[in-house]
Amino acid sequence: VRFRSKQWYQRRVRGGGNKVVTVTGCQAAANTCSILVQGSNKLITEEADRSIHDALCVIRCLVKNKNMIAGGGAPETELSIKLSQYAATLSGVESHCIKAFAESLEIVPFTLAENAGLPPINIVTELRNRHAMGEAMAGINVKKSCITNITEENVLQPLLVSISAITLASETVRAILKIDDIVNTR
Repeated sequence: VRFRSKQWYQRRVRGGGNKVVTVTGCQAAANTCSILVQGSNKLITEEADRSIHDALCVIRCLVKNKNMIAGGGAPETELSIKLSQYAATLSGVESHCIKAFAESLEIVPFTLAENAGLPPINIVTELRNRHAMGEAMAGINVKKSCITNITEENVLQPLLVSISAITLASETVRAILKIDDIVNTR
C-alpha cells in the first residue's frame, strides 16, 4: 500500500460477492485521489502500476504544455523524411549521423505496428510512401489496421511527450558516444 492513511479495510458489499476497499483518515482528503490496483498475480499488478504511471506522466505533460500533435507515428515519420532530405545535402560524417538519426525515428511507427499485430515492414513502408507524397498527417490507425489521416481520427498526443522521448534518446546516444571516446583514448 503506497498511500498514507490512518486506516483502510476491505469489506464485502451486501447482496453480492464484490469487495469494496474503503480508505479513511487521509490527511488532505480534498486533494487526494487513490487508485487501488488488484491483480491475480504480482506481474499483472506491476504492469497495471506501470500503465497508470505512464498515463499520469502524459497528464503531467499536458499540464505543462497543452500543445498536441498527430499520433500514430506521423510526426516521427515526417521528421525522419525531412532529416533524410537534409542529410542528402551534407557530406561526410555529419551526413551519416543525421541519416542514422532519421532512420532511428522509424522505430516508433515500426513498434506501434508490431504491437498492434500489423506487419511492421509493410506498414512503415506504406507510411513512408504516403509522407513522401505529401501526406504529413498520415499515421497508423490501429483500430482500422491501416494508414489514415490520423488527425481526422482524433488520434493526438501531447507535444511534450514526443519532445521528451526524442531528447532523452539523443542524450543517451551522446552519453554512449562520450563513453566510447573515453574508452578509445585510453
